[in-house]
Amino acid sequence: MKKNIIAAIMLLFVLTPFLAMPAQAQPELGTNFVQPLGLQDGGDRDVREVAVDIVRYLMTFLGIIAVVVILLGGFKWMTAGGNEDKIGEAKSLIMAGIIGLIIILAAFAIVTFVIDITGSALNGDM
Repeated sequence: MKKNIIAAIMLLFVLTPFLAMPAQAQPELGTNFVQPLGLQDGGDRDVREVAVDIVRYLMTFLGIIAVVVILLGGFKWMTAGGNEDKIGEAKSLIMAGIIGLIIILAAFAIVTFVIDITGSALNGDM
């Protein structure tokens, strides 16, 4: 019972920033400072925007993998047929998937926070 309560509190702690975030437009990331200097190569996207998109796609891909691991553990548990070794293996898969998902969500929250802070600092909104 204690483990379930602690797990629910941890999940609520991890998901709270995503639930409380208002919908925001993408920050400009300071591209207006390099245009007068002529440092852009004529492309319509900044390198930082590309890097942010790559990080977001990687986080999404890792999240999908973590959910697949959890589902695989559930499938193993359902097909274990009462075998304690297979059930233990399935439990370890599910726990690994949950821990991975928590780490991925926390990393995504940190990356989003850092991007928003640096974007607003570069745009002079602070």
